[in-house]
Amino acid sequence: MAPRVLESVLVSEDAQSYENENVHAIYDEIASHFSSTRYKPWPVISAFMSSLSTGWVGLDAGTGNGKYLPLPLDRPTDIFTVGLDRSIKLLRIARIAGESQQIREVVWGDILGHGWRSGVFRLIKSVSPRHGRILIYVWAIEQDELSKRKVIADDESNSNKKGKDVIVPWILASQKDAHKDSTGPQVFNRYYHMFAKGELSGLVHDAARGLGIGVGPPHESLSSKRGVEIIQDDWERSNYYVELKCWEISGPLN
Repeated sequence: MAPRVLESVLVSEDAQSYENENVHAIYDEIASHFSSTRYKPWPVISAFMSSLSTGWVGLDAGTGNGKYLPLPLDRPTDIFTVGLDRSIKLLRIARIAGESQQIREVVWGDILGHGWRSGVFRLIKSVSPRHGRILIYVWAIEQDELSKRKVIADDESNSNKKGKDVIVPWILASQKDAHKDSTGPQVFNRYYHMFAKGELSGLVHDAARGLGIGVGPPHESLSSKRGVEIIQDDWERSNYYVELKCWEISGPLN
C-alpha cells in the first residue's frame, strides 16, 4: 500500500486549547490501542540508555506507555527513570511497563511545566541540569521507505526547509469491529509537527540564547559559564534526534 499523504493544518485558534483537543484528549481515548503498537525501543534511544553510568536518575518526558522505563535491559536496576506524561490512561499502563511487572515511578504532568527542583535529574529523554545529558527525539518530514505516511506530496515543494503541521489519523477500531458497525472504524485526527532537517538543532540554539547559555564544547566558550554541547544531530527511521551534554565551568573564564 502506498504511503498516505498527510493533511496540512493551520493552527489559528488558541494553541493550548487546540493542543488539549487534538493531542491530549485523543491519547486518553486511544491509550490501550496505541500502547499495543508501541513495544519496541528505537535503537538510538536504547544505545543512549545503555551508555549511562550506574546510579543515574533520569526523566522520560512524554513517556507514553513507558516502554523506555525498564532500560537498559541488560542492567534493569542500574538506572532509575521517572516517566512523565499528560495522558493519565497511558501512565496507568506505564506504571507496570516491562516484563517484570515492577511498579514504575510515573507522574502526570506537562513537559513544559517546572515541577522539579533544579539538579534532580542527570538525564532527560525527550525534551538537564548541569553535567547532565539530554536526548530529544521527534518525527521527521523525511519518512523512510517503511513508513505508512508521506509528509510532502510528490508535487509539493519544501524549499524553505521548515517543519510542517499535519493531521495524523489514528484508526481505533479493528477490521473485525468495523464489520459489526456500519459506520466503520472510529478515526481520531491527531495533531503533529513534523520537523525538517536542521530545525531541531536550530531550536536548541534558540533555547540556549533565551536561557543565556552557550552552545558548543566548554573549552570554546568565551562568555558563558554554563552551556550545552551537541553530541549527536542525526536522523533514524523517520525521526530526527539530538543528544546534548550539559556543562558548567566553576572557575573564571579565560
